[in-house]
Amino acid sequence: MKYYLIGIKGTGVSTLAQILNDLGHKVSGYDDCRDHKFTQIGLEERNIPIFYDGNHELDSDTIVTYSAAFNENHPEIQRVKALGLQVKKYNEIMGDIISMFDSIGVSGTHGKTTTSSLIRHILEADCGCNYFIGAGDGYAMKENDYFVVESDEFNRHFTAYKPKYAVITNIEAEHLECYKDVDDIRNTFEIFANQTSKLVVANGDNQEVRKINYNTKVIFYGFGFNNDVIIKNLNLNENGSRFDIYFGEELYGSFEVPLYGKHMVLNTCAAIIICKNLGIEKEIIYNSLKTFKNAKRRFAIENYKGVTIIDDYAHHPTEIKVTLEAVRQKYPDKRIVAIFKPNTYSRTKDFKFEFIDALNTADKAFVTEIDCNRERPEDYPGVNSNMIILGLNDGDIISEETINKLGNELNSVICFMGCASVAGLVESLKKFIDDVVVEE
Repeated sequence: MKYYLIGIKGTGVSTLAQILNDLGHKVSGYDDCRDHKFTQIGLEERNIPIFYDGNHELDSDTIVTYSAAFNENHPEIQRVKALGLQVKKYNEIMGDIISMFDSIGVSGTHGKTTTSSLIRHILEADCGCNYFIGAGDGYAMKENDYFVVESDEFNRHFTAYKPKYAVITNIEAEHLECYKDVDDIRNTFEIFANQTSKLVVANGDNQEVRKINYNTKVIFYGFGFNNDVIIKNLNLNENGSRFDIYFGEELYGSFEVPLYGKHMVLNTCAAIIICKNLGIEKEIIYNSLKTFKNAKRRFAIENYKGVTIIDDYAHHPTEIKVTLEAVRQKYPDKRIVAIFKPNTYSRTKDFKFEFIDALNTADKAFVTEIDCNRERPEDYPGVNSNMIILGLNDGDIISEETINKLGNELNSVICFMGCASVAGLVESLKKFIDDVVVEE
């Protein structure tokens, strides 16, 4: 079959394009952004064409899907509709794909990408697997039995998925432009959970996760003693995390992983439970975890000419807080500078005070202007980055053009947080470092 994906450089759409290509379909796509994005690396490796205008022909039997960042009034979407081409939601296409495999759907407000990546890493060490991970990673072979799919709650996308196994990492207020309130969010997770046919692995320390009425077998995990699987003897250090996993009163094993923060231990625990229930031997799980490298832009550490740079996807207050806690774990004696790029007006408005509290856990915080391609600023009068900056203990505005404000912070750990467009700030800092630092 032939597929044409509009917004093909978006994380989800890029991943879908790679999977469709791997399954033998003819794939091409369109994007407005001509700048190189990390999400297109997989597209380039597969020689998937990317168009930047509407001057190319499309066959009449082409199926079209598009990113949520693209409004239906976009000229390219209007063009394909005028051509009479079939338009299908990308999550529906993904739902059709995973139904052909023993699928593991990983959901939650936070931690989806890391947990999906952990499960993938373990399965690849044992038997191989297909995967759809929202960091721009996708791969599929018809011969593989398992399919790991990051199951995003945005716009209720994951209700199109009916996995064999599911993970719910946590539930929290998020995407309130799509949901009425937390109850609405939880009820949608309940739909997803009860579309799972064999097993749900759920974070029992999270109050909203506990409130779900499960019709499918569920295993609760966490630090609390009321869980089915309990994390004990936690040791967080500069090299990562060590912990014991108990199934009830019985010690299953002691594990270590090169990840930082209690939230990462919870994600790891979920991956262990899933893989154990898939029949993966404990030794394979143990050895795989020690060699795990996190997904793109998930606590990615780089030493650039002596400057420590961390690039992380954190874009919600809770994610920012736990990311900065993880930085403290890794660098307990260093000054920490946070650079945050808000990516929606609605989230900035809804979580103004939470953003302030989270960013104030850094020694200094910089905030960029809001960068949003799916919301109009005129719909959110008065909502801007100053709402956050004014509440910070030591805060300032920053941009690619004013990156020299970090000139006095090159001995600090500089942590960039936000969605994909943060990459421009990171590159600007590196160029600045090139100008002022002589590599030893």
